[in-house]
Amino acid sequence: MKEKAPDWIDKVDPCDAGCPSRDILDLIGDRWSLLLLLVIAQGHHRNGELKRRIGGISQKMLTQTLRALEANGLVERRDFQTVPPHVEYHLTPLGTSLGHSLTPLFEWIEREFDAVLAARAAFAGRGAV
Repeated sequence: MKEKAPDWIDKVDPCDAGCPSRDILDLIGDRWSLLLLLVIAQGHHRNGELKRRIGGISQKMLTQTLRALEANGLVERRDFQTVPPHVEYHLTPLGTSLGHSLTPLFEWIEREFDAVLAARAAFAGRGAV
């Protein structure tokens, strides 16, 4: 039996190639965006702190991702207009709301991490390419 589509699908259909919701999905589905939202929510606010906390992110990706999060209303950039420059990043109410929505995802990752590793090992053991 075919499941009924969710009610919200009439307004937002990310499966439709032309739906603007895909841009939002791309942003929040991006590894760097998720990690930045997580770290900023924990109280790490300055650019250097963010770069040190998120292993593997380049300065270019950090800057691009912070700008995208700011452009979409999830992060606020506060420039203290000082020399040397002092800039801090904070979650907006919209960013905090998204963070609350992402909590179950991070909890699932923590809870199912070992099962995913076991599935990977089993898959690799089958000689799959």
